[in-house]
Amino acid sequence: MNTMLLSDKDQYPTEETIFTHIGDARKLWTAIFDYIHLEYPDLSEEWRYYNDGKSWLMKVTRKSKTIFWLSIIPDAFKITFYFGDKAEPAIQESSISKELKNAFTNGKRFGKIRAITSEIRTQVDLEHVITLIGVKLSVK
Repeated sequence: MNTMLLSDKDQYPTEETIFTHIGDARKLWTAIFDYIHLEYPDLSEEWRYYNDGKSWLMKVTRKSKTIFWLSIIPDAFKITFYFGDKAEPAIQESSISKELKNAFTNGKRFGKIRAITSEIRTQVDLEHVITLIGVKLSVK
């Protein structure tokens, strides 16, 4: 059973807390946010506590458009994107792994959208997320 992280509603996630949980993935965390701040300075990050999942999640947005959701897991972090069907060609033509493409193609539908979730543990995982940020921002 997974340990629920960032589940205390009264403890706002600080970098110190996050880095304690994600361990060696800290360098990947730093790399993804350095990239976002450099390439997409108009993106905003917001931590919120969600009662339905009983944990804190970060939402990264551009104006009112959600780009991705981020959650903390032991020794890593997860990033989830939601895409509509019109993003499928761009996803299939992208450089992300076949496993992520298949997860999207065969994923559960939530209305007209499907999710792609990547656990960020390696540089390759980070590259997939960077690619998916580009796809998300290019699809209207």
